[in-house]
Amino acid sequence: MHAPDGFINAPVSAAAGLVAAGAVAVSLRGARRELDERTAPLAGLVAAFIFAVQMLNFPVAAGTSGHLLGGALAAILVGPCTGVLCVSVVLLMQAVLFADGGLTALGVNITDMAIVTTVVAYALFRGLVKVLPRTRRSVTAASFVAALVSVPASAVVFTLLYAIGGTADVALGKVATAMVGVHVLIGIGEAVITALTVGAVIAVRPDLVHGARGLTQKLKLRVNGELVDAPDSSEPEPVPAAARSHRKVWITGLVTSLVLAGFVSFYASANPDGLEKVATDHGIDEKAEEHATADSPLADYGVKDVDDARLSGGLAGVIGVGVTVVAGTGVFWAVRRRRTDDTADATSPTNTSV
Repeated sequence: MHAPDGFINAPVSAAAGLVAAGAVAVSLRGARRELDERTAPLAGLVAAFIFAVQMLNFPVAAGTSGHLLGGALAAILVGPCTGVLCVSVVLLMQAVLFADGGLTALGVNITDMAIVTTVVAYALFRGLVKVLPRTRRSVTAASFVAALVSVPASAVVFTLLYAIGGTADVALGKVATAMVGVHVLIGIGEAVITALTVGAVIAVRPDLVHGARGLTQKLKLRVNGELVDAPDSSEPEPVPAAARSHRKVWITGLVTSLVLAGFVSFYASANPDGLEKVATDHGIDEKAEEHATADSPLADYGVKDVDDARLSGGLAGVIGVGVTVVAGTGVFWAVRRRRTDDTADATSPTNTSV
């Protein structure tokens, strides 16, 4: 789904860039309310995990593959505003370091892959959670449906952007049919990955899942092999000792991300993803431009001058996860610190002289 430079003309790309910048600014403010001492480290990890899983293209049809977009997953785990920032950090790292997604198309990609997927998925997720039984399984099921719908929604928005600013003379009906059709299939893969991940985190640390907060029926937490009621995030009582450590969750998530990007990614499908396939089949790419950093040391997810393909791709994946987790964690800690500073300023007494 990463659009390269040249698919969308300059005026529409610039307009999308303004939309993306505005959404990121709003998300930075909103993330201050969503992040706390528990979720700030998790947000950086979510960004790194999304980067890693996006390297795992899976086959969806003859000659076509798909990969996680991640908006639904990020929104449900850490909140919609923080989710927009998570996916935006990933897209920025991919565009700058790995020549994946054009630099002038960065606004298009953030609008399409970060904003649309997150907003659509979280709105649908919250609606489903309100009408479904308040259980862990319902949260997981809602995450599946939300992720499934978010991917074709992203394809629809790309089609609209192409209708306004596409650089090739291609029938809009063909583009829309092809984009939505293939991305419905990709959405199934997105839904499976999202539901499995959300379900796994809820099973051990439901207090860390933003989308599971505020449920009237307590979620269950497995402690020493037994299911017990997990405390609400608003309750002062501590989380059971077996699940108290944030470090264990963070290390487990980081190791998983490194393994996926550094090893499992070698076995990912080499077929073009949905947008690439549609672009090739229908001529959308006739004015595509070479990436400005196409000769960078990590372009195309390989390390320059490393001849062994497995080693080159694995090293690139590990570097990408490392850079993304550092960049993401830095951003989210800064946002969290700003919230803490604002709170301190609001509650501190003011000195006045008479």
